[in-house]
Amino acid sequence: MYVTATQAQAEVPVTVLHLIGELDASNYQIVIDKAKEAYAGGTRNLVLDLGEVPYMGSSGLIAFHSVALLMRGETPPDPEEGWGALRSIDRERDAGSQQQVKFLNPQPKVERVLKMAGFDQFFEIFSDQEAAIASF
Repeated sequence: MYVTATQAQAEVPVTVLHLIGELDASNYQIVIDKAKEAYAGGTRNLVLDLGEVPYMGSSGLIAFHSVALLMRGETPPDPEEGWGALRSIDRERDAGSQQQVKFLNPQPKVERVLKMAGFDQFFEIFSDQEAAIASF
């Protein structure tokens, strides 16, 4: 997994994290760490570009949930908690859509995982980067 960041300007500043490679248990912490870096640098609005992520395991869901919490200034659950971290996702998803993190261009396999987990109701998904950035 390789992650790069770019900056964009809408009505508010937006950071785009470009994820490249498979996202699984061996590397999901990279995504969380990049989001922590971005938050420490002032980012509060984030687009996760998934256009170059051909595969995502369930640990990717934990990473995305953690990133959403970070962008709200909250402490994410410890991913080592296993089922506890997954239950935390259920509680958040049931609370409704959040506004600080959006997805861009998920590949079909990744989009299926997002939909199966109900993340398409928790996160907005875009196919156009300009539209994703402008949505903030």
